[in-house]
Amino acid sequence: MSTFIERTSKKFWSSLRIAIWLVAAVWMIHLFQVVTGMDFGTLGVYPRKEFGLKGILFSPLIHSGWPHLLSNTPPLFVLTLILFFFYRRAAVPSFFSIYFLTGLTVWAFARDNAFHIGASGVIYGLVAFVFWSGIFRRNVKSIVLALVVVVYYSGMFAGIVPTDEKVSWESHLFGALVGIFVAFWFKNRIDQDEKKPVWSWEQEPEAEKEFFLERDTFDKTKAEREQEKRGGGDWFSTGTF
Repeated sequence: MSTFIERTSKKFWSSLRIAIWLVAAVWMIHLFQVVTGMDFGTLGVYPRKEFGLKGILFSPLIHSGWPHLLSNTPPLFVLTLILFFFYRRAAVPSFFSIYFLTGLTVWAFARDNAFHIGASGVIYGLVAFVFWSGIFRRNVKSIVLALVVVVYYSGMFAGIVPTDEKVSWESHLFGALVGIFVAFWFKNRIDQDEKKPVWSWEQEPEAEKEFFLERDTFDKTKAEREQEKRGGGDWFSTGTF
């Protein structure tokens, strides 16, 4: 029991540190932008332009202002913590897949009259990943987490349709689609607590089990069973096939 608690505690603090470091990096970049008066907006994704490719790497780290940053911070922190704590084996490849594939799809398909910045695409990807993991994995843990996401973040899905030209709804939409794809792709990369328990009676050697009928009962033809009732012999001699 103590070993389980220690292992869980270690995993929680490790996941917490990752979430804190990610949010801290986003905040430090924004603070540097504010203090220096620099504008990092041109480091965002600019669709279908070669100079816009750098945004695939930098755009989730850049925000247009304090309201933008403050709205993205809580879900980015909570969902990153959930991902790395509850989906440990899939966390790293899933996070980076969502991070880069969202930027890539925005670059390929979004409107090309603006730079797309902010962590909201990654956030939508994480929401979709957690929710659809519950559908694809179908274990108690993933289903409960999917329900939690529905309760707390269902309102976010209104953001996948265009409502404000200043909002990159494409990042939201493609982030969500990428999250679904990644959840499906890594659905079999499960943690120990997601594995179906093997009960004691399932572990019993088959030779020691007692069965009501003989194990080869349903392998025999009707003619063979009738021949056995009549006392054996070569059933082919009856002329019955």
